[in-house]
Amino acid sequence: QVQLDESGGGLVQPGGSLQLSCTASGYIYSIDTMAWYRQAPGKQRELVAAAGTGGVANYADSVKDRFSISRDGVRNTVSLQMNSLTLDDTAVYYCNAAGVVAGVSPHKNDYWGRGTQVTVSS
Repeated sequence: QVQLDESGGGLVQPGGSLQLSCTASGYIYSIDTMAWYRQAPGKQRELVAAAGTGGVANYADSVKDRFSISRDGVRNTVSLQMNSLTLDDTAVYYCNAAGVVAGVSPHKNDYWGRGTQVTVSS
């Protein structure tokens, strides 16, 4: 079974920085995309940043130039460096691994972490 473990959330003042980390574990052969999503209270879950296998990264417009995603395809880890945080960045952040081939199954599946809380407050 594939498991995603997140860390790095917490409380930070506006303008501050945080780094989130996520490790995918299990008998993993390949992962198409690793990404970070977030969900603020009363809002739908939204994509923050995604990293494909070719090193291509995509970002939500709201975080471009402030957040940076990095992925290690060997260790199956993904990090999100968040700078210049604002009150609007407050949310639960979820790690996602999409297109995962693991174990004995040849099929691709998607997996989610449990989420880590990021609170931006003065």
